[in-house]
Amino acid sequence: MTSPAPSDSYRLLDSGAFAKLEMAGPWRLVRPCPQAVWPRRLPPAEWERADAVYERSSSGGGDWQYRRPLPGQWLLRHGGQPWLAKPTGFGHLGLFMEQAENWEWLRRQAAAYGPGARHLNLFAYTGGSTLALARGGGQATHVDAARGVVAWARDNAREQGLEKAPVQWVVEDAGKFCQREVRRGRSYQGLVLDPPTFGRGPAGELWKIETDLPPLLELGRQLLATDRPAFVLLSCHSPGFTPLVLENLLVAVLGTPSRLESGEMVVPEEGGRPLPAGCCARWRRD
Repeated sequence: MTSPAPSDSYRLLDSGAFAKLEMAGPWRLVRPCPQAVWPRRLPPAEWERADAVYERSSSGGGDWQYRRPLPGQWLLRHGGQPWLAKPTGFGHLGLFMEQAENWEWLRRQAAAYGPGARHLNLFAYTGGSTLALARGGGQATHVDAARGVVAWARDNAREQGLEKAPVQWVVEDAGKFCQREVRRGRSYQGLVLDPPTFGRGPAGELWKIETDLPPLLELGRQLLATDRPAFVLLSCHSPGFTPLVLENLLVAVLGTPSRLESGEMVVPEEGGRPLPAGCCARWRRD
């Protein structure tokens, strides 16, 4: 396991004019940020020092424009842990800083439930929530349809010394996996979902959040343990899915909880301004 130096951390330097300026370890990056409609604070010269800029295409997707060569991957420290960062074709780096508060919440939930508790993480991507559950001592099942990002998550586990943690790594469509788990009579204490707006499974399964999330949550309801307390964390980055929408959806499918909270996920700038980056709702039955 390689530990990066403290300077190899993530910093949000500035945002505005539909973009954000970041330090991802030693690399200064500019990426699109549609919600940053306000003026930038830093002068143009600071933005022009970027090592790479991700530019979206009008036809979808986008490309990185490199002003200096970047490695294919590097270690980035965030939340006290090392993560593998990679400049992907979708403009992501593989680490979602806005989830930091949720990861700490998940770690505390797993610690409270104890080492025998099982937790299910759907659309698990590079493993932030999975590894938070593992650090709390929980047994996590990590499900994502993309084999490459599951391998990336396993690499993150290895970098963090969690390669022997009780994690089941699954490459499969989330809905199909949950259907099979229901037939098997499996149950979980915790359910974590971070669904995309649109996507496809490994066999071409089509996912649209507005039509496919409610039936998936119904499967999740059937998988939640009934003889013990249970929790659900639902987050997303889809336009129109506000905190209240997520709350209403969880209550409608799962029932009235003992505790319910929601809000915007944010990444704080160095100057203190919070950059909104999606929404989440946390449902708990005690």
